This record gives sequence, C-alpha cells and structure tokens, in this order.
Amino acid sequence: MIDLHTAPTPNGWKISIMLEECDLPYRTRWVNIGKGDQFAEAFLAISPNNKIPAIVDNDPEDGDAPISMFETGAILLYLAEKTGRFLPTALRARKAALEWLFWQVGGLGPMLGQHGHFKLYAPERIAYATERYRNETLRLYGVLNARLAVETYLAGDDYSIADMATFPWVQTYKAQEIPLGDFPHVERWYDALKARPALRRGMDLGRDKINRRPQDDARAREVLFGIKKD
Repeated sequence: MIDLHTAPTPNGWKISIMLEECDLPYRTRWVNIGKGDQFAEAFLAISPNNKIPAIVDNDPEDGDAPISMFETGAILLYLAEKTGRFLPTALRARKAALEWLFWQVGGLGPMLGQHGHFKLYAPERIAYATERYRNETLRLYGVLNARLAVETYLAGDDYSIADMATFPWVQTYKAQEIPLGDFPHVERWYDALKARPALRRGMDLGRDKINRRPQDDARAREVLFGIKKD
C-alpha cells in the first residue's frame, strides 16, 4: 500500500494519475496547503522541501522498512521502476522519456506556475512579469507542439511518465487563457490522453477540495504567497 500525501494541484495529479494507471493500491493523505499543513513536522519528515506531493511506499521491493519520497520526477521514476510500466526499456525511447520528464519538471511546470500566479493570484497586476512568463509559456507550448508533430507521445510511440507529468499542467490552459487551437499537435495529444479512464480518475482526485480563489483567504495568501494581511 502506498500513502499519497497530496493536494488537488497539477503536481499532485501527476502522481494520482500514475497510481491509477498502474492500478496500485493507495491511500490519500490530504495536505491542506492553504492552512500550512505542508510545514507540519510529520510532513517535513517525508517532504523536506515542504511541497506536495510525497509518497510513502509501505511495501518496497526490498522488503525492508517503508520508503518515503518527494519530488514528482523522482516519484514517477520510482513507481515506473517498481511496476515495470510507463518507462520504456529500449535505450532511445527511455532517453526520450527522461528528457521530456525533466523538461516538464524543470521548465513547463515552473514557468506555467509563475504565469498562473501573476495572471490569476497576484494582489497587483505587474504587466512586465505577466508578459514575461506568458511569452515563456507560449514558447514552451511551441516546443511541446513541435515534439508532438513528429511523435505520438513525448517518448515516441508509447504513453509514458513524461506524458503523465505534462498533462496536468497543460490542462490549465483555459484558466491561463492559452489558445490551445494554436498548437494543434498538443491539442490532438491532449484529447487522446483525456480519453484515458485512469488518467481521468487521477485528475478527479480532490477536485471538490480545490480553493479556486486562495487570494481571498488571508491565511492562504500568507502561506502560499508570503503576503501578510496589512
């Protein structure tokens, strides 16, 4: 059994998608990031960077004590190796899966996160910041579109953890006002992944818990954005 410490965010959904796709038994341990649960001592013991998600595998392959893990890229790799699924074994396909996985965790996620913050949540609109991150977001969509113009999935012919990592961030396109139709290969890929039942189950996890306007909650503003009430 795996304990999934998470919240309903794009990063959290990466792992619930993988768990659902692999049909792994798991228990959801909700972390209320708007109230500061991520700073609790028990959570920091498994996620020292005070970010969700994190997992505890109570049945690791070596049969020893439970293993905890943080950082989505590391968790996806761990689960892929544990199950033997969604990470190609052929040299070139595996290389591609890892490249695009790290592209997502190092580029697409952080840049879309910054664009979303300045566009949707910042207490004052800063045109320079919004435009700078929007331009980088559009550039990254272009990179993704070019890849999917020549490959069915990010690693090639087969759906992989790279796709699972990328989808939850692309699904924010409406809120971020990204014209998905301008990226037809991304749109084709997005529609194909959205039709996967396991992916949908993973994406549905915790949707009833989403705080869609954290900027209106004084505690959430302070915890999430470092903005203290005057």
